[in-house]
Amino acid sequence: MHPNDHFDHDDAAPARDDDFADRPSKTQLKKEMHDLQALGKELIEMPDARLTALGMPEFLLDALLQLKRTRSHEGRRRQWQYVGKLMRRVDAEPLREAVASFKVPGAKETLALHTAERWRVQLLAEDDALTQWMSEHPDTDAQSLRTLIRNARKEQLAAAAAQPHDGAVERKGRAYRDLFQRIKSALEAAAKADELADQDLDEEDDDE
Repeated sequence: MHPNDHFDHDDAAPARDDDFADRPSKTQLKKEMHDLQALGKELIEMPDARLTALGMPEFLLDALLQLKRTRSHEGRRRQWQYVGKLMRRVDAEPLREAVASFKVPGAKETLALHTAERWRVQLLAEDDALTQWMSEHPDTDAQSLRTLIRNARKEQLAAAAAQPHDGAVERKGRAYRDLFQRIKSALEAAAKADELADQDLDEEDDDE
């Protein structure tokens, strides 16, 4: 008798098709990979200011900014692989929606981003710019903003002194990005306050 002749094959539990129903097929996985690659390309084509404004996880933002600044072929290849792994860890749908909205930005939104970037450049380059900012936005925490500016300047000096040798352009530090977000948030709050003030004036005119 064969050693397996006593085995009752009717008792075996053959794999059913529905056991694998929830598993993505190779075709689905390949499509998702291509979709993520396409999304990654759209992301790195965006200006740094817009990329930062998407609100993605810090680890993915850092990797994308590094990829944008890498010039060597081999360096970009390795960084692309790294970005691909990171993108599989996040929900890509909000990023797709954000990219789609940025493709056709409103004139007001575009102006706001340019204004925020202009202020960041001025605040980092000119000491007098902080005085001007405070005169226009007196509700700002001056000490906190001054510290952020100082840290961003230190990052710029450190990056310039590092002199990357792998073909990468100096990367921007966290304080540099946080400064943009602080400025952008302040400008948005000011714009909203102006809108509310205009609405109040309109209501007063209607009451008269």
